[in-house]
Order: sequence, then structure tokens, then C-alpha cells
Amino acid sequence: MSFREAIEREMAKQRRMQLATDEGRWRARKRFGQHFLEPAWADKVVDAIAPLPDDRFLEIGPGPGILTTRLASRVRELTAIEIDRDLAARLTPSLPPNARMLVADVLSVDLAPMTSDGPLRVAGNLPYYVSSPIIFKLIESARRTRAIPDATVMLQLEVAERLIATVGTADYGVLAILTQLHADVTRVLTLPPGAFRPMPKVRSAVVRLAFRPPAVDIGDQTTFERLVRTIFTQRRKTILNALRPFAEPLGRDPASALARAGIDSRRRPETLDLRELAALAQRLHEA
Repeated sequence: MSFREAIEREMAKQRRMQLATDEGRWRARKRFGQHFLEPAWADKVVDAIAPLPDDRFLEIGPGPGILTTRLASRVRELTAIEIDRDLAARLTPSLPPNARMLVADVLSVDLAPMTSDGPLRVAGNLPYYVSSPIIFKLIESARRTRAIPDATVMLQLEVAERLIATVGTADYGVLAILTQLHADVTRVLTLPPGAFRPMPKVRSAVVRLAFRPPAVDIGDQTTFERLVRTIFTQRRKTILNALRPFAEPLGRDPASALARAGIDSRRRPETLDLRELAALAQRLHEA
């Protein structure tokens, strides 16, 4: 073996050792549903987020900081929320001066105080197993504070398709209705399994939720949400039969409520748009 070959072999060995060290340092944990974005895709995702120099950002699930450093370099201020204490401890020393780490479960954090200094945009790589609850958390926070203009998040493609689903389609249901009531939803990027480590078995998507006032007047929020959740557990039944478990315990006649809302009782829940669901909820809420 020549001297040059020996040097090249030693360098290759060191590269393998460094890769093993890095993978151990940033090992994804199944219990947190972690899949880390590969650096090769990071710039595309940041471009999809479209940060502006004066923006304040909340990043959910920074992991090893692949997005964090890139995003922080393009905005005024960034707060990263990480549930994994070990990951947070490793990432924190390398954060730029305009970024800070909050070790917490985003579902347990009140986001309102973070908006006291101005609008707060949101970005993040959401764990697959808890993406829907986080979406609902962001919707409620945006509705309550009126200071969260948008959220651009990575999630499972199947969930993205349910978010953007239109009335009458197989994916149209609770997630689409409760999200589209409060936000304009757009899929801005599709990611292959190879964009993450460890590689998931499914494709992912980057989705933007642009929050706004409700698309329709739903009357009582609780009544509307309970109605939607109830009838879509029986989406293949007629709306009359799907409505009975909700209406009858309230002492309401489902057929009468449907008639007053101008809805044919033979239709199925998945054919009702936001306006019709809002009208039905209001009729059911009336004394």
C-alpha cells in the first residue's frame, strides 16, 4: 500500500467515525415521533416558509437545528420549542444570538405571551403522531390572540391531504372543516421519504395555514365543533341518522333542524359545506 493510499484510507475511516458520532448525537427517538430533515432539503423548506427580515418566529420541534440556523439567519427573532431535553441541550450552545430555546411540549405552552411584542409566525417539523392536535392548538391560539398570521409546517402527506380536502371528497372531514373555518390552507411542497432521517415509510408535505377570521358565522363554537365531530363519525349514513346522537340528547328534533337549515335529510355529512354546517349548528343551538 502506498503512502497516499494509506492517508486516503485513514481519512475515510475518520469520516465514517465522524458520521457515526453525529448520528449518535442527533439520534431520533421513536417516542417523540422524530424524523430529522436532511440538510439538502433545508433551503427548499425555508424558501417555502418565506421568512422576512423583521419577522418573529416560533419553531416547533427544531431537532438538530437543520432549519433553526437557516431560519434564524433570515429573521429578527426566533424561539424554538423542543420537547426532547437531550436534543435541546445539544442544540442550545450553537444557537445564534437572535434565537432562544424553550424546553417544553408545545401542546402545554400558552402562546399568547409570545405575541406581546408583535405578530408571531410559526414553522416546524411536526411529529406525525401528534400533528393534528398541534394544528388545532395553533388554530385556537391564532383565533384567541389575533397575532399569529400563519403557520408553515411539515407533516405526513396523508394529513396534508385531509387538511386541504374539499367538500364531497373522501378526505373531507373534521380536520378539513375545523381548519378551513379559520385558515386558508395551501400545500407548498411535497417531500419524499428520503428527505428525512430516519427515513419514514410515507411521503410528507409542507403546508401553509394563513389564519383569518371565520369563513362563516358558526354561532356557538362548542356546538359547531361537537356537531361536526359527531356527524363525521357516521359519515356514510344519511345526515338525518348521523345527526340523531347529537340532536336527541339536547331535546332537538333532527328532521326539524335540517328543514329549518334548508338541508335535505337524505344527504350524507360529507356533502355539507361550511355554510350548511354553520346553519345547522345555529338551528340546533336555538332554544
